[in-house]
Amino acid sequence: MRSTTDSVLQPSDEVAEALATGAPIVALESTIISHGLPQPRNLEVARELEGVVRAAGAVPATIAVLDGVPRIGLNEVELERIASESGLRKLGQRDLPVAAALKASGATTVSATSFLAARAGIRVFATGGLGGVHRGWAEEQDESADLDTLARTRITVVCAGVKSILDVPATLQRLETRGVSVVGFRTDTFPGFYLHSSGRPIDWRIESPDEAAAIMRGQDGLGGAETALIVANPVPEDRQLDPGLHDRVLGEALTAAEREGVTGQAITPFLLGYLVDGTAGASLEANLAAVRGNTALAAQIALSWARS
Repeated sequence: MRSTTDSVLQPSDEVAEALATGAPIVALESTIISHGLPQPRNLEVARELEGVVRAAGAVPATIAVLDGVPRIGLNEVELERIASESGLRKLGQRDLPVAAALKASGATTVSATSFLAARAGIRVFATGGLGGVHRGWAEEQDESADLDTLARTRITVVCAGVKSILDVPATLQRLETRGVSVVGFRTDTFPGFYLHSSGRPIDWRIESPDEAAAIMRGQDGLGGAETALIVANPVPEDRQLDPGLHDRVLGEALTAAEREGVTGQAITPFLLGYLVDGTAGASLEANLAAVRGNTALAAQIALSWARS
């Protein structure tokens, strides 16, 4: 069920051994380390998430590109580099060949992490929230590359839905159109990233990591397009951002973005930064609570998958 790495990818010794023996592995993105959190908390969180995976009995594979080489799993020195080096690029899948040719370094987004993990033979990936269709798509036609990558990459992504700054109904419709399976983990509604629920129903619900692994086996058994499986895992209600505060600050952020003419790739960091400031950091804490929960669940799914 797993492929082998080649000379293009460089797995850590720990990940290489896990790939060779069929041990459970969880891929982790590096953008949250380099771009999503302030120093020194970013390094603390990176170590914490890897520790969550190890405590469950799986192997963490934090993915990044260093000096043009995709690293599948980082040692302590490399992890510190991602957390502290200035000027690191934010790399989507389309940026990977350019980074390789120019020997650039950067942190990987959901699209790049998904692609590299699948290429290495890793089937399970934990993240916070996916990218998706942006609000006002009819005018800007702004859509995250995550969706296209997930429509042609066989990987299971455990997430807390899509970022709430996006058009959630349009994103779910796009995932359906592209044939990406979406299941709710012990929920009948799609999570709202910072919020326990977006209020949008999900067609399928699962109750256990074993059921997720069974769906993965079903994907392989049926064949067809190499699409992803999204396991939508909501942030606990007692750890979510206050919904009233969320809606008020997000409305203010959208108004500010329109007033200042912020569009394109700049819109997501602008809105997320506005939410952090406008909620006095509460949105960041909700984000981290979601990532921790997703990482723990991903480790359990990886264990179930390894037993299959």
